[in-house]
Amino acid sequence: MNYYICGMKKLSCLIILALLAGCKGKVQDSYFTPEKALSSFRAVEAICKKDSGKLWGRNLYGPIMFVDRTTRRITANQPDSEGILKLRDSVYTGLYPTEKVITNSGISFGGTLFGLAPLPSEEDNYRIITRAIHCLFHRYQQTIGINSENFNVPVMDEKQARIWMKLEWKALKKAINSENSEQLLAIRDALIFRGSNRESYPKYANMENQFEAYEGLATYTYIFLTAKSPEDIKSRLFEYLDRIYAYQSYSTSYGAIDGALYATLLHAKHFNFSTLNTDKIDLGKQVQEIYQVELPASCRDVAGSIAINYSIDEIYKEEEKRLDDIRKRIDEQVSGFTEKPVINLALESPYFDFEPEDVHYLDTLGTLYNRIRVSDNWGKLTVDKGGCLISNNYKNLRITARGLKVDKNHIQGEGWHLILNDSWEVREEYPDYYIRKMGL
Repeated sequence: MNYYICGMKKLSCLIILALLAGCKGKVQDSYFTPEKALSSFRAVEAICKKDSGKLWGRNLYGPIMFVDRTTRRITANQPDSEGILKLRDSVYTGLYPTEKVITNSGISFGGTLFGLAPLPSEEDNYRIITRAIHCLFHRYQQTIGINSENFNVPVMDEKQARIWMKLEWKALKKAINSENSEQLLAIRDALIFRGSNRESYPKYANMENQFEAYEGLATYTYIFLTAKSPEDIKSRLFEYLDRIYAYQSYSTSYGAIDGALYATLLHAKHFNFSTLNTDKIDLGKQVQEIYQVELPASCRDVAGSIAINYSIDEIYKEEEKRLDDIRKRIDEQVSGFTEKPVINLALESPYFDFEPEDVHYLDTLGTLYNRIRVSDNWGKLTVDKGGCLISNNYKNLRITARGLKVDKNHIQGEGWHLILNDSWEVREEYPDYYIRKMGL
């Protein structure tokens, strides 16, 4: 009998070890342990304390919540006012509401204004820290009346606008790397290209200013605060520039780097950033004034003659290749959104969460998002595979109806799932489907 018991104990131990081994992968997936979180909070606090308000006039450190996009688990550095978050292993935890989109911003949760930082899918200390500072800056903006927006500047996907943008970036990079008269000339060139763009598309100027001020200043803030040296600032800045430069679509991404480049030039002149208490400011105009640059009455009249100094022929080739890639993508991928049946969703007050590299402009057809999370009055849509097509005016969204399954308010198809809010339904209006308010 004793031998039997010992044998059973050994067998039980083996089973337990096997189960633990089987769970090993899941443990490794949850890299953001309380210890890791505390270390990240301390690092962010130290970075903000070192700056001590020199950049923005106040220490940016405050309530932060990291949120795992998969599990929606919150890990925060302090409690909310309503006691929703619970203390566990020295951090505050909870679940982020399923109806809300997870994006890097400031957000009110439980009566407390937090900076919300989405966790990277894989452990990356630099991205964890910079996302935290990014969201803390947006939290600071909210405290002075600047609220988050979904920026989409569709004109920045037009061929000519992209050409002006690329020329402006090349000139700004040269200006940041130069000094004295050479720098002033490069700044003038950048502002001429910028002016040419705005003379061509004047109605978008205010939206561009807001985008550059909101996201561009956030980019500069996290790069500046985490950099080890002036050279490190430039290295990080230009690395991000190269990344965005290669995107097929600039409409939802360009402002994050454009504003940061102008902020870099402003900081070199000891500009007082705490005076920027509005997102309506034109950062290009600020640079023009602080560097005392004179511009021609019409920038387009002279832009063509100086473009040759910034590899204009190479830029034309890049844009022709992009258009060719768009044509191929239309042929290969768009059939799923044009062949019947499809599901149509009207966008009323949408909030989007996506990575800029997943965005592909498709000319008059709209924009293809390979992966995206969208919340609106009807509920929350998650597209993980196959993509969705959004109209250029951001009023309509289309997904394939292939594999459609409806289970009460949970609807799914190939590569996507949708959770509808109460009083909304999916309605067949042959040959397509529409998300409608019940009774309408």
